[in-house]
Amino acid sequence: MFGAACSPTSQPESKTVVMALETGPTTLDPRIGTSEVTTHLYELMFNSLIRRDENFQFAPDLAISWENPDPLTYVFHLRHGVLFHNGKEVTSEDVKFTLDSLAELATPKKGSFSKLKQVTTPDRYTAIFHLSEPYLEFLTNLVRPAIGIVPAGSSADFSHHPVGTGPYRFVDFQPDRMVRLAAFDDYFEDPPTVRQLYFRIIPDDTTRALELERGSVDLALNSVPGDMLLRLKQQPHLSVESAPGVRYQYLAFNLKHPILANVKVRQAIAYAIDRDSIIRYLYRGFARKASSILPPFHWAYEPNTRHYDYDPARARKLLDEAGYPNIGGHHAQVRFSLDYKSSPAAEFVNQAEIIQHNLKRVGINLTIHTFELATVLSDIRRGNFQLYSLRWVGANLFTDIFNFVFHSRNIPPTGANRGNYHNPVVDALLDEANETYDPTRRKQIFSQAQKIVAEDLPYVSLWYPDNVVVYNRRLDKVHIIPSGDYLFLKDIRIRRD
Repeated sequence: MFGAACSPTSQPESKTVVMALETGPTTLDPRIGTSEVTTHLYELMFNSLIRRDENFQFAPDLAISWENPDPLTYVFHLRHGVLFHNGKEVTSEDVKFTLDSLAELATPKKGSFSKLKQVTTPDRYTAIFHLSEPYLEFLTNLVRPAIGIVPAGSSADFSHHPVGTGPYRFVDFQPDRMVRLAAFDDYFEDPPTVRQLYFRIIPDDTTRALELERGSVDLALNSVPGDMLLRLKQQPHLSVESAPGVRYQYLAFNLKHPILANVKVRQAIAYAIDRDSIIRYLYRGFARKASSILPPFHWAYEPNTRHYDYDPARARKLLDEAGYPNIGGHHAQVRFSLDYKSSPAAEFVNQAEIIQHNLKRVGINLTIHTFELATVLSDIRRGNFQLYSLRWVGANLFTDIFNFVFHSRNIPPTGANRGNYHNPVVDALLDEANETYDPTRRKQIFSQAQKIVAEDLPYVSLWYPDNVVVYNRRLDKVHIIPSGDYLFLKDIRIRRD
């Protein structure tokens, strides 16, 4: 247990940074979890073979170098002397075990490695990946934190005692309460400056803001509502900073549902959502409207897709055309009802309630059901939903997100095509992209794919939330990363009074 120094009414210890989280991790096994908070914690505890540099290009991580001698082979050369948190040196056997173990786990990441035939280990520091067919985007699946390398022989309860190679090692996890990490002094890069990271799970927005005001919490990233930021900006001991981010908020449909299978219904829902008002009033302007799963600065981003600006009259017309007329002629008449699943986090509930109000204006009755995030994720993987809204974090920096989310072969449990979207033209384009080396043609392919997906609308692109950090001025060197990663925590300095 963590000591009284981090109780809700006391000041943080001088060598500890306390960060508030609105939800806790769903699992601490980096081969399984995909939620936003879960993924960010992996970045601190685990390394993969490669990482992204400041320009979002591939860079060495556990692998110091790699080659692609032919379309079916990737050869990785590991760093020597890298230690797991238990003192064991990382070898190619750990890499092989991590990838082989995916076959035995219930994980959506399994689909990302469906073309991996086997991993061979000719020596202690070389791992060779053999593919069953060419896969140009294979490297994106090995970028931290998409998957973390775990020790060979890790047991089924690994999530309860995670062992990684990252700058911080696991100390304690109490579900719905806290996660505690300690600096790993044998980290192969520069060791962290902050000795302990204490993550307090505080679901209530008001409580998180109060803890920041009191000084019992040092920092909150992307977890303080916009209306509370205005008040916190007035506190002399706090700083509030923001920057454009790449996180992507979307609304997803289950296309197996008889009503949502109709594309005109999906388009009507998109036109019925007043995103400008949501960004203005819920996010206080700390977000930008989205039209694609890719961020606007991405090399493959296509701006000339169908956009769905707020147009309730057009939404009503599409619903009429879809076979759900407003017979009574009154705008408030219910045409049909749908269910919406949400986590209990206040931001997502507020968002759901605004969408509920928007849809009511065009004759759609939306019932909101809230569940813990782990339950929501489990249900959507099993197809047990009609509508839900979540975020992609980091994964949308790579074009392989299209395969993972929109290719019909990646319907769960092998991938994240949770809405059962199936368009043979999109499938063919993505297959072609996987075999095309010419960058000009690849850009054309992804432009076409984005245009088709925007018409078919398995997702409604909502917005890209800004990264907003609130922190105590006792901290220095607080530099948030566009992807919203937590890695900036290891470089923070604690000021001396």
